[in-house]
Amino acid sequence: MKLIIAVPCTLALVYRSISRNSLTPVGTIVAALTATAHAIHPWSLFFTLLVVFFLGGTAVTKVKHNVKARLTLSASGASGGEGPRTHVQVLANSGVASVLILLHAWQLSQRKKLDAAADQCWGYGSDVLVVGAIANYAAVAADTFSSELGILSKSSPRLITSPTLRKVPAGTNGGVTAFGLLAGLGGAAMIAVTTVAIAPFCSGGHSVSWTLQQRAHLALAITVFGGLGSVLDSFLGGWLQASVIDVRSGKIVEGDGGRKVLVIGSSSQALRSSEIAETRSRVGKGEGPASLPNTSALISDHKGGESSSRQIESGRAILDNNAVNLLMAALISVDAMATAMWWWDIPLSSILVF
Repeated sequence: MKLIIAVPCTLALVYRSISRNSLTPVGTIVAALTATAHAIHPWSLFFTLLVVFFLGGTAVTKVKHNVKARLTLSASGASGGEGPRTHVQVLANSGVASVLILLHAWQLSQRKKLDAAADQCWGYGSDVLVVGAIANYAAVAADTFSSELGILSKSSPRLITSPTLRKVPAGTNGGVTAFGLLAGLGGAAMIAVTTVAIAPFCSGGHSVSWTLQQRAHLALAITVFGGLGSVLDSFLGGWLQASVIDVRSGKIVEGDGGRKVLVIGSSSQALRSSEIAETRSRVGKGEGPASLPNTSALISDHKGGESSSRQIESGRAILDNNAVNLLMAALISVDAMATAMWWWDIPLSSILVF
């Protein structure tokens, strides 16, 4: 990408993140480095995808922010809602794509050294690394849209990992709604449209040109893989990530910056199991948190003889939200590349071929 475009665009993103408090200070630095890694690539596609994801993600985060803040609680004891994103969250969303983009940039540079006349465009049935990077952004965009907009659904979320698909409080990891799934497809479609509009498709030369039908198939595939990424994230979150509930208020407690939520004391030291069952019953009947007693979000220690009001609602505390997002992005990227190699009938070794 040309420096005359990349530098001012990166500075504009940095200014926007600072002025609107979209990222923490360290998160802003890491985001700038990530943008630099994208700008190193000769194509403008990847930098554009990063910008579109950042702008789209921050936009949906701000949608009815005050409403979303009342649906969950923060681990610090305040109201919930997504705060400034940290450097870990930036890497969880863009780390896999950054590695693939840098590898492909190196691949293109090696081709240029071997053959000065080599095509620098994207030929049909080639450059599988590109597919992986695009799939990464489709998946994380779908997940972001699904999480930020799905929580506003009027219907209660259902736990996707539950055999009975039981109702759970808003913000539960693995909780899905039809509205959230559709919102996720919208986020993936945003990446698909951007790709088809910006990607440097070959239209001649030594590489195979893309037909309009093939470009349409690509857009559809990107949207599908993005939607699958959102669903996969729900499964992984439901299995590997603990959803912690404040039993007295019936609201999910969110970890700051996507980190794990601390639960002090065993279930026997916490509230009675009957109280937990009552909370689940009320949520299952659609009464929601508003019908439950409104008390403090947490008692984080045992001072004064009080025990923690936090209880694991579902899942296991194996990974935090950032690790789940990174794992999901990696799996979708690898799966998309594997599917492309199967569809185009090209060998695995093509990834390392110049």
